[in-house]
Amino acid sequence: MKGRRALITGASRGIGEAIALHLAERGADLALMASEEKNLVSVARAASERGVRVVSIGADMADGAAVERAVEHARETLGGLDCVVANAGITADQLIMRLKPEDWDRVLSVNLTGTFRLVRAAVSPMIRARYGRIVLISSVAGLMGNPGQAAYAASKAGLIGLAKSLAREIASRAVTVNVVAPGLIETDMARALPEERRAQLASQIPLGRLGTPQEIAAAVGFLLSEEASYITGAVLNVSGGLYM
Repeated sequence: MKGRRALITGASRGIGEAIALHLAERGADLALMASEEKNLVSVARAASERGVRVVSIGADMADGAAVERAVEHARETLGGLDCVVANAGITADQLIMRLKPEDWDRVLSVNLTGTFRLVRAAVSPMIRARYGRIVLISSVAGLMGNPGQAAYAASKAGLIGLAKSLAREIASRAVTVNVVAPGLIETDMARALPEERRAQLASQIPLGRLGTPQEIAAAVGFLLSEEASYITGAVLNVSGGLYM
């Protein structure tokens, strides 16, 4: 990854932070995005200590114009973008009978529409350069569904459809588009689940444990690497066997 330039959304903590540090270790210059720039300070410092260039950008994924400006700022600051990792996501867990339409709209706006805006802004220069790597972070919830997560699961399933369609559109320009679908990972989102639900899910994982953000970062790093140049439109399920 040395010399590559990567944009990562949702980079302030959890999986996004792990991806940022993984890529920094491998020499990639980074544009880190989060809803508030101040939340990126510690991650940016840690990445910079690996000897790479880092720019921090605050942008709300629900604000299409802000997302497009952020992509342009990242491109101008780093001199281009070779890789995009769309990791930002929120949830509004609730049984569908109690799920407020405004919560549904917010989850879809951040997780799906925001990602559409992001990749649309980033992909044209990749096509012109005839090189690019795009990885969308979905979830096994988008593959198997999950009670109480209709909005989240729908948004994550939508990312898979987006990735597969885009992969077919731009494969001839040597730009790959793939998906990583994490299972239950040790993040703030997983820790926010009710303990009973968390224990129930953990009991269904054949490998017998929750995953780590670093394990997701390794999967993303592979799909961004030259070793994955013949992989596009794929969904890499990293869930310890929770979904098969």
